[in-house]
Amino acid sequence: MDSRDTSVQALKLKKTVVLVGMMGAGKTAVGRALAQALHVPFRDSDAEIERAANMTIAEIFARDGEPFFRQKEAQVISRLLDGPPAVLSTGGGAYMRETNRRMITERGVAVWLDAELPVLWNRVKHKNTRPLLQTSDPRGTLREIYEQRVPVYALSDLKVPSEQGKSIEAMAGRVIEVLKTRPDVLQEDE
Repeated sequence: MDSRDTSVQALKLKKTVVLVGMMGAGKTAVGRALAQALHVPFRDSDAEIERAANMTIAEIFARDGEPFFRQKEAQVISRLLDGPPAVLSTGGGAYMRETNRRMITERGVAVWLDAELPVLWNRVKHKNTRPLLQTSDPRGTLREIYEQRVPVYALSDLKVPSEQGKSIEAMAGRVIEVLKTRPDVLQEDE
């Protein structure tokens, strides 16, 4: 093997990679591919919440409201950050809480999958599993959420552009390249 080889097998994840961004940015799909490429576990905070509550996110929102959900979400993210290094996909609103942002940066690394609004709309417009988009104008609602959240996502530790037509594997590769700029997170094994 060439000494310049930076294949994924020669990399060691030292901190949990927390994928943040809008609904439809690809956090779950890219997260799964990234975890597989790095040979670490994949975790999804929304799936963990649903499993613990034995309810869907939409059902939790309807029954208990968003503030209750956000409290449980913070608890789950904290628990997952305490585990061994992994790839963690979070819900689109998780990074909006300052306490979550601080916890993620202190104990992991926040990677923003930055997708433009038209790309996001194309990915979510046919799904009815997004409680925040259950409005009379889902596209307008998505735009409002996007405009509120993008300045906060921009506070993330790292940013990876997500574009229409890029394969999930190509996106995972982009994330790996960005993570390589942080040897405290992703280290090349000697």
